[in-house]
Amino acid sequence: MSGWVPDDVDEAQVGAFIDRSVQRHPSETGSGAGFAELRGIMAALSPRDAELAATARGLLQWHATHRHCARCGGASAPVQAGWQRRCETCGAGHFPRTDPVVIMLITRGDRVLVGRSPGWPERMYSLLAGFVEPGETVEDAVRREVLEESGVRVGAVRYLASQPWPFPASLMLGCHGIAETTAITVDPAELEDARWVGRSEMLEVFMGRHPEISGARQGAIAHFLLREWLADRLDPEAALPPPK
Repeated sequence: MSGWVPDDVDEAQVGAFIDRSVQRHPSETGSGAGFAELRGIMAALSPRDAELAATARGLLQWHATHRHCARCGGASAPVQAGWQRRCETCGAGHFPRTDPVVIMLITRGDRVLVGRSPGWPERMYSLLAGFVEPGETVEDAVRREVLEESGVRVGAVRYLASQPWPFPASLMLGCHGIAETTAITVDPAELEDARWVGRSEMLEVFMGRHPEISGARQGAIAHFLLREWLADRLDPEAALPPPK
């Protein structure tokens, strides 16, 4: 398949937030097999297949973007079956990059804070999220990101669950935070809108009947955290099992 260029690509789909295009190689005609973007199909994969696909995508992306040594700038080459790169000039070893990201289920009573970023599909809202900065705890990252993006102050924070998210190289750290304030002041550089949503209203979102909000995509940790909150399954004494 090396050098193959599909002739039926929907250019409007490729690279979109949700790329639903499928490219089929001539040798697979009739088999139903094809190439699809991982985010669009991950909900249909088994947990094991999703883990393997995320690993493969993360490693391929890392190799594609880290071809030179961060120490001296020389060319690097894959070693250790692709789990490491070694500089051919200074010998420095480099390992796959993983960026920690907090994603926050922020609640106040029977309401949850959701927001939408510019460029997202129409009506799509999800949980707030952001990168952990150097020298910062996960809990402080939750408080800082929520305050920066929405103006809401958060008190108690606890870890819930995690999910690898190789788009391109994140590890999503799902946390539950209790809001100390409710007034929202959106940072337009980060969010297009943010709002508090009640439990009954979120049920309408999950049922696809809300007139203004469509929920986080199935398979993403945001969907999992909201589902657990909606079902009142947040055990204050324990972390959640991995997202399914």
